[in-house]
Amino acid sequence: MKSQSTKLLVIGGGPGGYVAAIRAGQLGIPTVLVEGEMLGGTCLNIGCIPSKALIHAADEFEKARLYANGSPLGIRVKAPEIDLPQTVRWKDGIVGKLTGGVATLLKKNGVQVVRGWATLVDGKTVDVQPAQGEALRLQCEHLLLATGSVPVELPSMPFGGGVISSTEALAPADLPKRMVVVGAGYIGLELGIAYRKLGAEVAVVEATNRVLPSYDDELTRPVLATLKRLGVVLHLSCSVQGLTDNGAAVRVRSANADEFALPADRVLVAVGRKPRTEGFGLESLHLDMAGRSIKIDEQCRTSMRNVWAIGDVTGEPMLAHRAMAQGELVAEVIAGHKRRFAPAAIPAICFTDPEVVVVGLSPQEAGQGGLDCITAAFPFAANGRAMSIESTEGFVRVVARRDNHLIVGWQAVGRGVAELSAAFSQSMEMGARLEDVAATIHAHPTLGEAVQETALRALGQALHI
Repeated sequence: MKSQSTKLLVIGGGPGGYVAAIRAGQLGIPTVLVEGEMLGGTCLNIGCIPSKALIHAADEFEKARLYANGSPLGIRVKAPEIDLPQTVRWKDGIVGKLTGGVATLLKKNGVQVVRGWATLVDGKTVDVQPAQGEALRLQCEHLLLATGSVPVELPSMPFGGGVISSTEALAPADLPKRMVVVGAGYIGLELGIAYRKLGAEVAVVEATNRVLPSYDDELTRPVLATLKRLGVVLHLSCSVQGLTDNGAAVRVRSANADEFALPADRVLVAVGRKPRTEGFGLESLHLDMAGRSIKIDEQCRTSMRNVWAIGDVTGEPMLAHRAMAQGELVAEVIAGHKRRFAPAAIPAICFTDPEVVVVGLSPQEAGQGGLDCITAAFPFAANGRAMSIESTEGFVRVVARRDNHLIVGWQAVGRGVAELSAAFSQSMEMGARLEDVAATIHAHPTLGEAVQETALRALGQALHI
């Protein structure tokens, strides 16, 4: 077995791992990155990016179909069709450009990429088995674990055949006539809505009594309206029991113990993700764990000296942008910078129809935390830009302390509100108060004006409502 040494060894080439490696390279730290599958990890290859591409294609197709039935804009088209294999090729082209860009950036910054599967020997030694060729032993001063997460599998309905995870849902060879989605969280609803817009009949089974159960009723109400408009059938407070004997339907049990079958050509199981902690010898390090995830401190250090962990393998929130921020931090701490991971807030976005954004505390969370807060919302129905793009559903909401008007949370639901998340996060990182946002001139006409109007309304000074 050949051997090699480096200062920093990164296991996993997803958003956290590749950002850590690039930043380490910029800082002059000799770095090796090991990746067993594809650079970019889940996010670039089978998650964030391809799902948003598929969602965009579905939105455009639905828009074309609506125009075929006439439009108040005066647009008329013939009955549209979709070439699904071409859609997948287009999506794959975007993924290819991004992953190729990651490879180029790693090379540019002097990071050595080793393609193969890692096995931990100890906190400073890793064996890598490439798909072809001789195994390699890597020794390091610092070991960074960025192994990500994997979809949760249901014991009653393991993946295989017509039972798929989000991975397979993002590369369909054809469109199922009937799809059952298990789980009404953000992954299930994002893909369920996309498949419905592409033409599939979609039914969603959810164990709780509401969709997007981690969000409050006000935020999910516009999403529920879209599901109803599209004809997505919801089975709430229900649990799946497995497939029928012939595999053509899903057995579902309701809250009152009644059982029924939902016909399905394909079943998407989207009940969450879990840290990837198995299959690479993690147990040999005997690290402190927090449930199924690796326990870390505010500098992403594990319980073993010079062994670090970032991203999904460290638990919630499992978000690519959290992993990227942690990766940058670890590289800088290794380089001797004084850093700690203590963001004021981490934005979370559901790319449903309409989109949902949450940053910081909701009104309910603020109350539960003992904070006396002002809450105010401004509807997009009163926003000129929203009217001009035919998207007046939804609102922006702010949560601020009553005593000093410090903003502790933002929420929004509506078309395109994902792009407001940067303003929300920045205001909280800078410790903005309602007066700061209210006094900032926002360009007209934009959806961002609703942010200013929300702050004005919280101060009792709203102008356009």
